[in-house]
Amino acid sequence: MAGSYKSKPTPLRAGTPAQQRELRAQGRRTMQRLLDAGLEVFSTRGYHATRVDDVVRAARTSHGTFYLYFANKEDLLRALAVDCAQQLTDLSEQIGPIDRDESGFLALRAFLASFLDVYRRFGPVIRAWMEGQVGDAEVDRLGVKAFTSIGGELGKRMRQARTVEHEEVAVTALMAMIERFSYVIASRQTVGDDDEMLDTLAHVVHRGFFGAPGPTSPL
Repeated sequence: MAGSYKSKPTPLRAGTPAQQRELRAQGRRTMQRLLDAGLEVFSTRGYHATRVDDVVRAARTSHGTFYLYFANKEDLLRALAVDCAQQLTDLSEQIGPIDRDESGFLALRAFLASFLDVYRRFGPVIRAWMEGQVGDAEVDRLGVKAFTSIGGELGKRMRQARTVEHEEVAVTALMAMIERFSYVIASRQTVGDDDEMLDTLAHVVHRGFFGAPGPTSPL
């Protein structure tokens, strides 16, 4: 089963220097190459250990070119964080009703698959948020707002299901579970079929947080 999430087209996020001028097609391609290189290096080296030199090498460009688009690595992370936050906010708006029946399972499963898609792209940004690595209040606010948007929608569906006593605690636990699960799959720390693992997580969450019956329980 595949998720039905379709991200909305978003403009390419420029760093501070690039915001001061209009970018032509080649400039946009160069900036995208730097953004992609940033994600690659942040993923392999970690945000704090990454240097501009590492990003430049991965993008196969020069330091001068980098500084035409981004003031520093923090500026690069900020541009990535804006895109990631927008993707997560869009996703929160597309979570369907999570009822106790099969349609609820499918809606939940589609959401989990879509979250994994976003995580595969922006995992280094999400980990920087979750692990408190950023040290930039503006970037942190983007992460808090995006995750609050998703958590709020999931909490609303828990209230409708009337299955949890402490909604805030339940949402926190569920968001942590989803983030770590996505990290394990995206980083290939476990061997298994992605669809099977998503099915398993969806069943666990559907029963544990939304009151779906178990294999032998009546509806």
